[in-house]
Amino acid sequence: MSEKIALASDHGGFDLKNLLVEKLKKDGYDVLDLGTYTKDSVDYPDIAALMADAIKTGKVERGILLCGTGIGISIAANRFPFIRAALVHDAFGARLCRQHNNANVLVLGGRTTGVEVAFECADIFLHTGFLGDRHARRVEKLSHMTEKE
Repeated sequence: MSEKIALASDHGGFDLKNLLVEKLKKDGYDVLDLGTYTKDSVDYPDIAALMADAIKTGKVERGILLCGTGIGISIAANRFPFIRAALVHDAFGARLCRQHNNANVLVLGGRTTGVEVAFECADIFLHTGFLGDRHARRVEKLSHMTEKE
């Protein structure tokens, strides 16, 4: 049984998301496409919330989010304490976001990331494990951060 991966994007990441969905299905992944399903304008916070819900309810353990630059949707996704969304631009970032940060959501810019780079980042993200050790302590703190008064 293959791992189930959720993908979601706003209109700015629509084309790249669809290419990633096609590639991941070809690679044997069970893909949950959370939308958007057209190029009509949508709000990236709503799309990030769909991903957060899919992870929180256990539909998937990991996912890939896209918006035009990846910036807005990564900010929105990281509002949820159980999400560790990492905006990456290259293979090095994709590897370290898993090894050091145990990222459960890869974020890419649909207008800023080339197709081959996106494919490489997704592949690395999905095949790289968390190193734990000293990194586990830091990742644990991420889930319990609160504002200081």
